[in-house]
Amino acid sequence: MSGRTRLTLAAYAATLAASLALLPLVKPATWIFTAALVLGLQSAAGWVTRRVPLARPLTIAAQAVLTLLVLTVIFVREQAVLGVLPGPHALAAFGGLFEAGVSDVGTYAPPAPNTPGIRLLLVTGVAVIGLLVDTLAVTFRNAAPAGLPLLALYSVAAGLSGGGAGLVAFCVAATGYLVLLLAEGRDRLSAWGRVFGGAQRSGRPGSPIGEGGSASAPARTGMRIGAVTLGVALLVPFALPGLGGGFLGGGAGEGEGRGGKGGTISAVNPLVSLQNDLRQPEDREVLRYRTNAVDKSGLYLRLVALDQFDGTSWKSSVRPVQDVPDQLPWPDGLAQDVRVTEVTTNFVASAEYDQKWLPMPYPASRVSLSGSWRYEPAGRMLVGDGQSTRGARYSVTSLDVRPTGEQLAAAPPAPEKLVREYTRVPASLPADVRTTAQEVTRGARNDYERAVRLQDWFAEDGGFRYDVNVNSGTGAGAVSRFLRDKEGFCIHFSFSMAAMARSLGIPARVAVGFMPGTPQPDGSVSVGIRDAHAWPELYFQGAGWTRFEPTPSRGTVPDYTREQSTGGASTPTARPSAGASAQPSAVPSASESCSPQQRRLGECGQDKAVAGAVDGDGGGFDWRKAGLVALVVLVVLGLPLLPWLWRGRVRARRLGPAPDPVARVLAVWQEINDTAWDYGILPDESRTPRRTAARLVREGELTTDAADAVHRVARAVEEALYAPRPRPATGLTEQAELVRRGLHASASGPARLRARLAPRSAARVSVAARERTEALRTSWSDRTRAATRSLRRKPSSKPS
Repeated sequence: MSGRTRLTLAAYAATLAASLALLPLVKPATWIFTAALVLGLQSAAGWVTRRVPLARPLTIAAQAVLTLLVLTVIFVREQAVLGVLPGPHALAAFGGLFEAGVSDVGTYAPPAPNTPGIRLLLVTGVAVIGLLVDTLAVTFRNAAPAGLPLLALYSVAAGLSGGGAGLVAFCVAATGYLVLLLAEGRDRLSAWGRVFGGAQRSGRPGSPIGEGGSASAPARTGMRIGAVTLGVALLVPFALPGLGGGFLGGGAGEGEGRGGKGGTISAVNPLVSLQNDLRQPEDREVLRYRTNAVDKSGLYLRLVALDQFDGTSWKSSVRPVQDVPDQLPWPDGLAQDVRVTEVTTNFVASAEYDQKWLPMPYPASRVSLSGSWRYEPAGRMLVGDGQSTRGARYSVTSLDVRPTGEQLAAAPPAPEKLVREYTRVPASLPADVRTTAQEVTRGARNDYERAVRLQDWFAEDGGFRYDVNVNSGTGAGAVSRFLRDKEGFCIHFSFSMAAMARSLGIPARVAVGFMPGTPQPDGSVSVGIRDAHAWPELYFQGAGWTRFEPTPSRGTVPDYTREQSTGGASTPTARPSAGASAQPSAVPSASESCSPQQRRLGECGQDKAVAGAVDGDGGGFDWRKAGLVALVVLVVLGLPLLPWLWRGRVRARRLGPAPDPVARVLAVWQEINDTAWDYGILPDESRTPRRTAARLVREGELTTDAADAVHRVARAVEEALYAPRPRPATGLTEQAELVRRGLHASASGPARLRARLAPRSAARVSVAARERTEALRTSWSDRTRAATRSLRRKPSSKPS
């Protein structure tokens, strides 16, 4: 087996070993067989093109094209031209699968279902990493940098698997990389000759290497280096700080579900962009709605509930999801004697608002919408299954729950399981957080009074200041800093109140969504990007999860947190009035010109984005068509350059350094003959080197310097072929360059252009291909005959 073949197999094995760390992310893990097939065909394409040989860029391009064709056949064969070629429909299908895969990755927690979108992302990702590793380690013969893409692949798996990519996966990936390094080291050492290459290369018995004394020394050294490297890689992570939080939800806690109908879900944390939304210089409309609610000040639109506090950040737990039921279940903990009013609200989302969580009033009882959506019962949230809110139109029937202060004060203890889950605080929570909570609530008789005192302390009595430009973090230490500095925005207020409530034994979580928005002259309500908000929800048995508002100058303080009159009886359920339609208007009610101040005050009517969503005007730049056009242009422009690129690659290889002086002289001589062929002088293998040199001087009309260079190389060739001990030749590269310049100077303009862009010596590609095909056919025939003979032999048996 040649060194290049060994290196190709090692690169394939290293990439496949690193991709095994991705197995815990998706169940069933049958995608790995598809990835192995694509990776194998890609490596085979590289091996074949390097044997031709082609220029390095052409090798990489050939591998990329073959990979694209294979992915087309596997994923979008029905949309492809002739089932293979990726036409416009196939590219559009790729785009749809890619978008669905990205959505699924953000929707499902590991192990996610093996959806077509996720499978495309995994297989394509492994193929891209494999191409990078093959390019660095085999095409450019530099295996050490190939560890970077392998590390990236393993890091993604380790970061998303939540501990699933453990020690075994790390050892397998590290072993693959070490095998690649050893293969590349052996290939480099073998280039120095038989002293380092071993007896297999020299074939001379009796040499020290042939006896096995030092042949294994490089391998032993490589194993020692690999062992040390592996040990360091295992020990260093323990000395580095861990990373928590992130875009994809964290580990499971008590009360979290895995499995469930329809898989599991882990929320994309919307707090990542909340502060940026609040800092926007212009308030863009993201949502518009009409409602029959009499009081819209409490109609908060909730996206997601963050119920897990690990000391680094608040995030949503991993929860089971299911199909959206026609009638959502009655809210947990809500008693029948609490005042409840049914409200109906119709929404239309902006075409620019792309969010997988559906904004809804809490708690919703019925949701009417089209598309693929899933329901998470614990948080009563809807999340898109490959679906987003972009341009969505939907109707929500919700309950306006208005408990009295007396009812909350008399609330019985919450269920033990719920208390245990929603009062958990990290051990890293600073002591001053609990101490401050106890000081603020000193003298309170029940959890309700403690919650109201915390809210009022943040909103009014504590001297806190609202500032969206504060960057104090969201972890346990950030709560302590916020309590000391007393400035922040809704994230800090809601996080701190929820953490302090938990420290007092009150179940708490953080909700993220939008404030009610700004009423418009046409009766609708406009919700802007700067209406994004976070608020705490505390649990009281009998009322369920209850909203509080600790952020000063933002939102509205609930009535039940103020002085309450006794005897608040339940009111009949409200019905949508027939006079005021809840259907959002699709027609703008203001002129096209509108200043930011007017837009903020709600004097501009419906936003263009909402109008675009209602009217179905997609518009925009079609990146798929642009990408297809760019690909066609690159192919059209690149095809004429293929012979020139191949010729340059061959010239550089022949004139480059070589360990064997005889082989170097013959390579330079062949390069001179092929250069003459490019300029129209056909090769004649029957002539001696001296006669060939005379012919090149005569037909090429070479000058004195070029003619002397041809004759010097010809004499070096004769000496290398026939002398018992040929002397090493010097200056061969310079002499070959002199000959090329002489031929170029004496040629006509068209001959020069053809020699550069369409060299005649490129015919050697087809000749070499035929020779290699014939050699492979002969080798296959010999192996087949040998196998047939071995099968015909009958094993001898002796009677016992």
